[in-house]
Amino acid sequence: MILVTGATGTVGRALLRRLPVGVRVRVMARDPGRVPATRPEVETVAGDYADARSLDRALSGVRTAFLVTTAVGGRDDERFLRAASGAGVRRVVKLSAAAVLDDRADDLITRWQRASEEALRGSGLEWTLLRPRAFMSNSLSWAASVRSEGVVRALNGTAASTVVDPRDIARAAVRVLTEEGHGGRAYTLTGPEAITPVEQTRQLGRLLGVPLRFEELSREEARAGLGRRYPEPVVEALLASAERQRAGAKAGVDAALPSLTGRQAGVFRQWARDHLDAFAPLTG
Repeated sequence: MILVTGATGTVGRALLRRLPVGVRVRVMARDPGRVPATRPEVETVAGDYADARSLDRALSGVRTAFLVTTAVGGRDDERFLRAASGAGVRRVVKLSAAAVLDDRADDLITRWQRASEEALRGSGLEWTLLRPRAFMSNSLSWAASVRSEGVVRALNGTAASTVVDPRDIARAAVRVLTEEGHGGRAYTLTGPEAITPVEQTRQLGRLLGVPLRFEELSREEARAGLGRRYPEPVVEALLASAERQRAGAKAGVDAALPSLTGRQAGVFRQWARDHLDAFAPLTG
């Protein structure tokens, strides 16, 4: 049996849609009602990383687990791995981040991801690490201003990143969860090309058939906007990440994704076309 955590998130939802029919799947979620309906044989259980009993129930009979944690600076990975080891789980596939490989990255989020990876490697369980670059779906944060104003506002508009389609991350996860031979491996998952926010804006506008304008945010404007969604330490980590992108640290293309999936990684233009309704201008 495969246990999927993070099933209400961007990658987890895509993963559930792509796991092969006939594979036994259990989903652990704090709120099972938010788990997307896929097929009847997928079992959903309530679970919380801070609740040891719920972890034991979720992990009972599980052979392989897909681990996603989001509490930056927390110890959810350690709690899960301790329970997984006790339950006899054989293998854990963890969703991490490409930034862990950047020697210049020393922000809170990256330090936490590195510590979480180290916990997995030291757990005694068979492990695989998926390290994606930023998701193409992050551009959905622009949707409201695109619809209402025809504007994209972002920091470092000319700084390129090899953003990756979350559906491709899910395809890679399916392969490593259902095949042998990935133990002790770490895969950096990128899109096929480096693209800037300015170019993303241009491509979105062409697809929508409307002129979109890009407005560069100052660092303080970006800090204020992020501060409405995240605690201050996370805001500073995200700003540090943006500075690394401005310096060119996120422009490298890795071949791991097409090697894993047997297909070319998707480009931003295709992701945007498939999600164009989210950006469509408001009409009367």
